Amino acid sequence: MSLLVTAAEMRALDRETIETIGVPGVVLMETAGRGVVDVIAKHYAQHTRAVIFCGPGNNGGDGFVIARHLANRGVDVIVALVGERDKIKGDAKTHFDACAKSNVRIFEVDKAPLHRNDLVVDAIFGTGLQRPVGAGPARDAIARMRAHRGPVVAVDVPSGLDADKGIIGPCVRADHTVTFAFAKLGLVGAEEQAVVGTLHVADIGISERLARERGVKAELLDDKLLEPLRNRNLAGHKGTHGHVLVVAGSRGKTGAALLCGTAVLRAGAGLCTVAMPADAAAVVEGRVPELMIEAVGDVQSLMVGKKAAAVGPGIARDDAARDRLRALATSELPLVVDADALNVIAADKALLPRRGSPTVLTPHPGEAARLLGATPGAVQEDRVGAARAIADKYSAVCVLKGARTVIASPDGRLAINPTGNPGMGTAGTGDVLTGVVAAALARLHAPTDNGVDPFAAACAAVYLHGAAGDYAAAQRSQTGLLASDLLDALPHLLAPR
Repeated sequence: MSLLVTAAEMRALDRETIETIGVPGVVLMETAGRGVVDVIAKHYAQHTRAVIFCGPGNNGGDGFVIARHLANRGVDVIVALVGERDKIKGDAKTHFDACAKSNVRIFEVDKAPLHRNDLVVDAIFGTGLQRPVGAGPARDAIARMRAHRGPVVAVDVPSGLDADKGIIGPCVRADHTVTFAFAKLGLVGAEEQAVVGTLHVADIGISERLARERGVKAELLDDKLLEPLRNRNLAGHKGTHGHVLVVAGSRGKTGAALLCGTAVLRAGAGLCTVAMPADAAAVVEGRVPELMIEAVGDVQSLMVGKKAAAVGPGIARDDAARDRLRALATSELPLVVDADALNVIAADKALLPRRGSPTVLTPHPGEAARLLGATPGAVQEDRVGAARAIADKYSAVCVLKGARTVIASPDGRLAINPTGNPGMGTAGTGDVLTGVVAAALARLHAPTDNGVDPFAAACAAVYLHGAAGDYAAAQRSQTGLLASDLLDALPHLLAPR
């Protein structure tokens, strides 16, 4: 997984690299600018004209480096200076002076010519912007870049975007964004993809080891997470691959239970018992022959021999369901809580004590709002903050579902999932996710201490679930995608690489 940093974390790492490690800021700026030029050379080598919009700060300093190197490669380069020349200081001034001596024409922004097919580079604002850009030359320059029909490359972050929160007002729409050292949290949200374009991370010499030592805990998920789930014990059998208990379903909602239970098996668990009220169990008995269907009664006896449990999909919100939830919550089994089980907990937080065993909550924004006593709109405005608040309040890993699912742990770890697509916004896909998380909890038990890291299991499951949605959409389409299509896709993604 690749690290995600806040603007404050990035500034601190920059400062330590310069002041303690001894890499001069002017060198970091040179390396950053060259990283952008490498991306431009790969994607836009045919362009012979470029206009670089440069602010007076360090982001503009990166732009001056870019302008110089493009000019050295024979590109006709114009710098459109956004701001006053006498405000350019420090490392940025060093590179401005070098740029001015390198066959680069420099114009005030309102006088800079911009042709229809010019390559545009946005180097106005960096990670320091925290409020919408007000009226003035910078906002006019952003509007000009937004209206441009040719390619646009953003430096570090598209100008007008908050590096932590994402879109906060009018901002540049880039075809490519080249960010430095580590991706920024505000670049990887769902809505931000329309302005970030293809995201590239340029190595400028700031150590990942240093970042981790300084407490950076947020990451962007990747395919490497699936390796533990792809591995299969050559001497294993159905018992060693984990037995999962799913407490789910009720009359009229048996499909949720079957989707969840089937997902457990498709994600690689060896056995799955689905427990539901007797009248519902009688309806679905034998519908999925690989699932064991039980009429839920004594939950304690059903927990014997299980490696993990899931509760919530399709359950009724009655006293019997509350009793089953209480029994599971007070057990030592790793537990996934979803759907109406979350709504029951929101109404009575005492039902979910601070468990010593791994616990994963999987709310959608509406359920998250109820867990926090907030509104869905407030949750969506700050998805990272909401996921972290739920993880802290309930002492559990929170999987906040939606576009770019957020996974937060009570110990401060955070992850953003890049897989998934709008076609997954359909009935039952959340039930599939619950089953995949439960399977990961069961399968990732350490053989020595019978423990499992619920954050790692949730991250692997969320990535796998989204990738299954992408695979299924590629085979069919996003429109009309069914949750059961994801079930068929799961084994393809878990095939050994």
